[in-house]
Amino acid sequence: MVSKNTICLWYDGTALEAAQFYARTFSDSAVGTILRAPGDYPSGKEGDVLTVEFTVIGIPCLGLNGGPEFTHNEAFSFQIATDDQAETDRLWSAIVGNGGQESACGWCKDKWGLSWQITPRALTAAIADPDRAAAKRAFEAMMQMRKIDIAAIETARRG
Repeated sequence: MVSKNTICLWYDGTALEAAQFYARTFSDSAVGTILRAPGDYPSGKEGDVLTVEFTVIGIPCLGLNGGPEFTHNEAFSFQIATDDQAETDRLWSAIVGNGGQESACGWCKDKWGLSWQITPRALTAAIADPDRAAAKRAFEAMMQMRKIDIAAIETARRG
């Protein structure tokens, strides 16, 4: 591992599958070293994939096949800034279409329970608008959405 700080994500035997999906889906992402267990452990056997090093858009991560004891929740999420509606749609569809589920305000979960915020830069700019009335309109529009619709955000921002 090159990075001094790495995000460790717990999986129930599916760390390699998740890492491979992230590497296929997100730019600047890759699967690195795969460590197999040198002996039996509570949720696996000798030779099973124990850990997988991977990056998600340049962020170093370690997938740990720790078993069913712990699951992901919304207290941790990856926030992905998208440049346009096409990128927003592609990432949203990849996550939700691969066994994931939609949530509100640009949030979704992948099939492993990990939360993602697919956040267009246009949304961030709209809710940071110095015209607080415009920001409020954009924010209120976002609150009604699942996947973010940039055109609808811009329409609300303009009033």
